[in-house]
Amino acid sequence: MWKAIQLVSAERFRWLKWAYLSLNVLLYAMFFSYRLLGPSFFPKVVITSATAGFFLFLVAKLMVFLVFFMNDAVHIVKFTFLKLSQPQVVSGPPINRSTFLSKMALGIAAVPVLSLIYGVVVNAYNYQFKRVTLKFPNLPKAFDGFTFVQLSDIHSGSFTQTQPIVDVIEKINALNVDVILFTGDLVNNMTSEMEPFMSIFNQLKAKHGVMSITGNHDYGDYVQWETPEAKKENFQRFIKTHKDLGWDLLMNENRVLERNGEKIAILGIENWGKALHFPKYGKMKDAVVGTENIPFKILMSHDPSHWDGEVRPEYGDIDLTLSGHTHGFQFGIETKYFKWSPSQFVYKQWAGLYQEGKQYLYVNRGFGFLGYPGRVGILPEITVVELKCA
Repeated sequence: MWKAIQLVSAERFRWLKWAYLSLNVLLYAMFFSYRLLGPSFFPKVVITSATAGFFLFLVAKLMVFLVFFMNDAVHIVKFTFLKLSQPQVVSGPPINRSTFLSKMALGIAAVPVLSLIYGVVVNAYNYQFKRVTLKFPNLPKAFDGFTFVQLSDIHSGSFTQTQPIVDVIEKINALNVDVILFTGDLVNNMTSEMEPFMSIFNQLKAKHGVMSITGNHDYGDYVQWETPEAKKENFQRFIKTHKDLGWDLLMNENRVLERNGEKIAILGIENWGKALHFPKYGKMKDAVVGTENIPFKILMSHDPSHWDGEVRPEYGDIDLTLSGHTHGFQFGIETKYFKWSPSQFVYKQWAGLYQEGKQYLYVNRGFGFLGYPGRVGILPEITVVELKCA
């Protein structure tokens, strides 16, 4: 990318070269300062801005590299072909292809970069309500029309705004659903990240309250703790945070809901991941205890790879599994007829509804964001599910 900037700025925009260098120096200084001083030293808006800057620069450099790489590959093929064939006579002054190629590369790079900027400014809090109706032959008649909201991947440590969250929680409460199910990743790393948002999320209301589980980020596994005890204390405070929110945290256990003498079970397990070697804290054998004779079961399991990894092969009586975790990579294309995201190269089930036989899996696209502080194509989601008797 530096080569392209040099060639373009050499003509008229010499200031562009110095602006590019200054931004690089600033971003790398922020990166090393963050690693040395830790996240608590910087305001959240600074960390978010630096993260966005790194991501945008990475994408821009990648696009420019690809253009130059393809051009070089073409030249190598042409040169080889000409060497093997008859000599060519070249007349006239050489055409300055480098400057043209640099402009083209920077122009191509501008398209995804502008899309990513739009994803930060507009789409980070552009919540979408996805409505799903599922029919089951074994759903007790008393639960025909049972509705719930699924939330997932709040990642409170990434938020830089509060009003959009307040507004969407009011919309969720207005639905007056039977229960709200949260499928993990309340924080990025530390329980303290949730403190500024307690008075917002404790406003969530449903007839049977809010039930929740843990995600892979909730254990503090991705930061360096001073002592093992500090990490344990953080997780104990995490558990208390759910109680303070008024949420029922299910740690490899279940809750039975009853209507007119009929029952369904909601199971929740700790994080269990098959893809990318994510930890397997979940214990299904504990979660199912007491549900053997209940005809309909919903499982909350953060990582969708658990569905193929354990649920379907060993627990055929789990009717519906709810997951999150992937965020749909926060980037992709999603229309009525076409759905694509880099996430699909890692996860077979990465966004939306899936069915195998009589069992269903729904993968929520996530409420918050992580790393890149925005979304392109794959927007933040609130899932509204209605259960019907088949």
